[in-house]
Amino acid sequence: MKNEDIFARYSRQIFIDEVGLEGQRKIMASKVLIVGAGGLGSPVIQYLAAAGVGTLGVADFDQVELHNLNRQVIHKEQSVGKSKVSSAAEFVKKLNHHVHCIEIEEKIEPSNAEQILSGYDMVIDCSDNFSTRYLINDSCVIVKKPLIYGSILEFSGQVAIFNHKGSKNLRDLFPEPPFNEDIPDCDSLGVLGTLPGIVGSMMANLSLHIITDLPVPINQMTLIDTFNWRFQSVDF
Repeated sequence: MKNEDIFARYSRQIFIDEVGLEGQRKIMASKVLIVGAGGLGSPVIQYLAAAGVGTLGVADFDQVELHNLNRQVIHKEQSVGKSKVSSAAEFVKKLNHHVHCIEIEEKIEPSNAEQILSGYDMVIDCSDNFSTRYLINDSCVIVKKPLIYGSILEFSGQVAIFNHKGSKNLRDLFPEPPFNEDIPDCDSLGVLGTLPGIVGSMMANLSLHIITDLPVPINQMTLIDTFNWRFQSVDF
């Protein structure tokens, strides 16, 4: 893109002294992997595409279902039955055709995790199960990639940055995943549709801070309670 086109599209970001044109060029040159194109992945994909992130890798192996639409806002009624990654790529293309969206329609597994993650500058974990979260965390440690973590349930959420510039990772906070029978999930307990929008936006914001070398909280988890509207930061 020419300088005048960059300024015309991203001027409100460039006007920020701490970002500027140099920061915008960093955003446009960055490659970010988003694991999960669901509730958390939707706002992350939406805002990073809008910000002009050069390459967005989207990994998901599910299809869009009707019950997804209350919170997975990049998908639409016409997307029901389509793969989430193709729906996400269609959304990105219509929002910002300068962003290259790589469709990864496969499950992140031990056999492919390191290879997939190694091609990106950072990873944003928008998955919905503990086995994937721990696999992504461990793979990020091996390939030395920063990881932005988020989780949601009902009215509550968590956000943290792991493995960034020598910081701690998920296992330093929670050494082992819980047993399967101890795991609540959105299918059984539900989630208010706006919650992933809040948490996902926070995750996207942190990723842009990392890309543009702005301050980020290290070794700290933010706890979000939207029922009582309380936000708490816990050091670890």
